[in-house]
Amino acid sequence: MERVDIKLGFYCNNLCKFCVQGRKRDFLPAKDKQEVIDSLREAYDKGKREVVFTGGEPSLHPNFLELVKLARGIGFEQIQIQSNGRMFAYLNFCIKAIKAGASQFSPALHGSTSEIHDFLVGAEGGFNQTIKGIRNLKKLDQYVLTNTVITSKNYKDLPNLAELLVDLDVDQFQFSFVHILGTADQNKDWIVPRKTEIMPYVKDGLDIGMRAGKRVTTEAIPYCFMHGYENNVVESVMPETRIYDAGFVVEDYKDYRVNSGKGKIKRKECRKCKYFDICEGPWIEYPNIYGWDEFKPID
Repeated sequence: MERVDIKLGFYCNNLCKFCVQGRKRDFLPAKDKQEVIDSLREAYDKGKREVVFTGGEPSLHPNFLELVKLARGIGFEQIQIQSNGRMFAYLNFCIKAIKAGASQFSPALHGSTSEIHDFLVGAEGGFNQTIKGIRNLKKLDQYVLTNTVITSKNYKDLPNLAELLVDLDVDQFQFSFVHILGTADQNKDWIVPRKTEIMPYVKDGLDIGMRAGKRVTTEAIPYCFMHGYENNVVESVMPETRIYDAGFVVEDYKDYRVNSGKGKIKRKECRKCKYFDICEGPWIEYPNIYGWDEFKPID
């Protein structure tokens, strides 16, 4: 199903040390309701049938519930909320969002303990609220898919986090390698791990999820690191996505990732790899830090 991603604004009640949006919240207000409605209608006319509301923190937009309802009224078949999950700690808010038409919830959880998660998101109490939000959504029989950004401070915790996510009965979880933009770029000297260092923990976490029957994926980890786990590479199944960002539109997010020169990159040696045609390579910023020695073409 083709998808549209609409960023409702960049205000957020977390201050993540890896946020690709950086400090846009300081100078970009929440989008006007009519602008969002126009984007929804345009995307629907272009054949999109799934909408993802993102941010910033979309649940804090002053017209959030109304916009979810309007998206459902326009005809979107699936409405996903990508969120830090904290507002869903309030059961009544969950009920209102579901009644408005939200059908999938994607809260972000970055550690198995408050010590790890709260440090990374810069919000004391954030872990407890996100956990409560996930519990509320599952109590209401909602589809929950979590995202975890892999950093130097949490990669060893991924198996513990996977165990927690299984215990919470999430439907799906994803481990996404940190994208070195925004705040992550400011903190790149300490927040970006080597891909070779993270992989034993990533694979252990994936194994825990798969044994429990969960759908588990990775993002921004090339195939040469994923031997035996090639089917977990999410890029192979990402839907065609149009993005409404702050004052500009990305027509096709995959095309942006692989062809813009600003997204992901491969080197000439990658052409020897049997996965060359389907692998997107790492985000372009990563080799600028660690080089290409870790990347080995697969025969």
